[in-house]
Amino acid sequence: MSYVTSVLETLKAKNPNEPEFHQAATEILTSLEPVVARHPEYEAAALLERFTEPERVILFRVPWVDDGGKVHVNKGYRVQFNSAIGPYKGGLRFHPSVNLSIIKFLGLEQILKNSLTGLPIGGGKGGSDFDPKGKSEGEIMRFCQSFMTELCRHIGQDTDVPAGDIGVGGREIGYLFGQYKRIRDEHVGVLTGRGLSYGGSLVRTEATGYGLVYMVEEALDCRGDSLAGKTVIISGSGNVAIYACEKAQALGAKVVAMYDSNGYIYDKAGIRLDVIKEIKEKERARIRVYADRVAGSEYHEGCSGIWAIPCDVALPCATQNEVSEASAKLLVKNGVKVVGEGANMPTTLEGISVFQKAGVVFLPAKAANAGGVATSALEMAQSSGRLFWTFEEVDRKLKGIMVNIYHNMDNAAKAYGREGDYVAGANIAGFEKVAAAMMAQGIV
Repeated sequence: MSYVTSVLETLKAKNPNEPEFHQAATEILTSLEPVVARHPEYEAAALLERFTEPERVILFRVPWVDDGGKVHVNKGYRVQFNSAIGPYKGGLRFHPSVNLSIIKFLGLEQILKNSLTGLPIGGGKGGSDFDPKGKSEGEIMRFCQSFMTELCRHIGQDTDVPAGDIGVGGREIGYLFGQYKRIRDEHVGVLTGRGLSYGGSLVRTEATGYGLVYMVEEALDCRGDSLAGKTVIISGSGNVAIYACEKAQALGAKVVAMYDSNGYIYDKAGIRLDVIKEIKEKERARIRVYADRVAGSEYHEGCSGIWAIPCDVALPCATQNEVSEASAKLLVKNGVKVVGEGANMPTTLEGISVFQKAGVVFLPAKAANAGGVATSALEMAQSSGRLFWTFEEVDRKLKGIMVNIYHNMDNAAKAYGREGDYVAGANIAGFEKVAAAMMAQGIV
C-alpha cells in the first residue's frame, strides 16, 4: 500500500461522515503521489498526516435573540488548519449547510490556495449554520456580535485573520469588526473585507471574480487566444459571479446565463449586468425578476439546465459540487473549451475527469479563485503599514498574482510529467512551499 493510500484510508476512518473533507483530501493527496515519491523523508516525518490534520478546531455555540424576543442557538466553527507559512487566513461562511466537514474541506483547500498566492498566509476557515436570509438587520447584527464574542478569543492580526465567504459580506464584516474592536479595544487588521471607511481595500469586492477572469484570459493568451468574442455562462449571482461577469464583459466576452438557488436566466443578447446588480445587490431579490425587466430573456426553474447552454467558457461560481459528471458531459457536448472554478470545489471528481479526458482547460478553484484571498492579504499589508493603495495599484497587483499562479501551476505540472493537468499542478505548486516550511520547523 502506498503512503498516500494509507494516509487517505486512515483519514477516512478517523473522520467518518465527512464526505466533503474526504473528497478534498482525496483530490489533493492523489495528485501529490509523484511529489511524495521524490521525497521519502516526508513519510518518515509523517508529513501528510500532519498536513491533513488541523492544528486546531474550535467549535462553539452562538446564542442570539430574534426581533420577537425568541432565543436561538447556532453552531460556530473556526478550523485553524496550517500556519507553516503565515497566520491562518480564510473566510467565514454563514449558511444552513455549514458543518465540520465543509469547514475542514474549505480549510484544507485554503492552505494550498494561500500558498499559491506567494504571500505569507496560512490556511483556515470558519463559519456557522446561521442563515442570514430572511433575517432583519437587527437580528443579523445580534448574531454577528454573539459569534464574535467567542471568536475574538482565538484570532488576531498575527494569529488568524478571517474574511467573508457565502453569507458574509460587507454588512456582516462590519458588525463582526465592530464587536471585536469593542471587546479588544484595538483597531487592527484582524478581519479583511472591511469597508473603505475603516481600513478596507479597494478591489476587495471585485477581487475573486476579477482574478478568476484574469486567469482564464492568461490561459487563453498562452494558447494564442483571448476572451474576446467568447460565449460565457456563469453559475451563481453573488459577489464572485457578478464581478466575473463584469470583467469578462470588459474583455469582450458575451455572458449569456447566470443563476441563483431557484433557477437560471438566459439572455442570448448578453446579460445586462446593471440589471443584475440592481436585483441582487440593491433589492436582494430573486434572479427571476430579470426576465420581467429585460425583453427577450428567459427564466427557467431549477439550476442544472444552465449547463446545457452552448458556451466556450463556463465559470461555476455558486457552491461546492454544482457541476456533476452529467453536467460536465453536457458542457463538453456543447463545446466548452475552458472551465474556471470561481466557487470552492464546484466540480465533482467525476466531473473533473470528464473535462480532463475531453481536453478542456480546467482551472481548479484553489488557483482560479485565489484572487479574493490574495487581495485580502494585500489589505493586511495596507493595514499593517497604515497605507491606502489606489484601485489601479491593487488591481495591477491582483492581475500579477493571478498570472503568476497560472504559470506556477503550469510549470509544476510540466515538472512532474503532467502537462495540462492544472489540478495536479496547483496542488503540487502549493504543497511544495508548505511542505518545505513544515519540514524546516520540525515536528510541530
